Amino acid sequence: MFSFSFVLPLWQLKKRIAIIGELRYSMKDKIIIIPTYNERENVANMITQVFALEGNFEILIVDDSSPDGTASIVKEEMAKYPERLHLLERKGKLGLGTAYIAGFKWCLSEGYNYIFEMDCDFSHPLEALPRLYAACHDQGYDVAVGSRYIKGGGVKDWPRNRIMMSRWASHYVRFVTWLKVHDTTAGFVCYRREVLEAIDLDAIHFKGYAFQIEMKYVAACLGFKLTEVPIIFINRKLGVSKMSSSIFGEAFTGVLKLRLWHTFKGYPRRKAN
Repeated sequence: MFSFSFVLPLWQLKKRIAIIGELRYSMKDKIIIIPTYNERENVANMITQVFALEGNFEILIVDDSSPDGTASIVKEEMAKYPERLHLLERKGKLGLGTAYIAGFKWCLSEGYNYIFEMDCDFSHPLEALPRLYAACHDQGYDVAVGSRYIKGGGVKDWPRNRIMMSRWASHYVRFVTWLKVHDTTAGFVCYRREVLEAIDLDAIHFKGYAFQIEMKYVAACLGFKLTEVPIIFINRKLGVSKMSSSIFGEAFTGVLKLRLWHTFKGYPRRKAN
């Protein structure tokens, strides 16, 4: 009788460990962060429609203690989709920007490679999600923005004065910051994880539309490649808009601050490892 002991060479062992790691992370390829506050009319339908898409998207709902019971509905849906639907509950209405920051940190800690921002009110076309993903995964971009203001994009069911205000705001942002993105306030975005890892998320200043501008500006200043994918933005049918004059005011003054901080304080700086 013969007995053999078989030991893998170190290089083969390292290779197999690396493959196992890649397989682990491939199971957590892409996830959509959806902040919610009083979205009971939309959230269940949104979850169902996202999971009907090809591509195995996952969802993280970040709920700010919605008094209408949004989180309870999400928990009911989690029983149907235990591996793909996740919930992060926060105490109080803390703002859009901080909701995304909390979501980014959670997604990074869980190992996701492509992290999306999207509203819960169906204003962003779900069929564009694979195109945003392809722009980053296949075309080599670091940030893909669902844009209303490039060829092929547009807005539906908005009053003319709101369209004009939004377009003016984007022109204003581009003029002040020199940012080469046409839809600077867009909230339909795909990030490669490397972008979010490089940004000091705790140093992000703003909470409303200025948050969206700041994230794109910081990514561009740090040398990441941004692109835009045309979308048709549709005004919400159900629920109440969270837009307010204070949010618009924050964006107006925030843009000037970003430019001054960049010029005189060297903001932003890449996060230290």
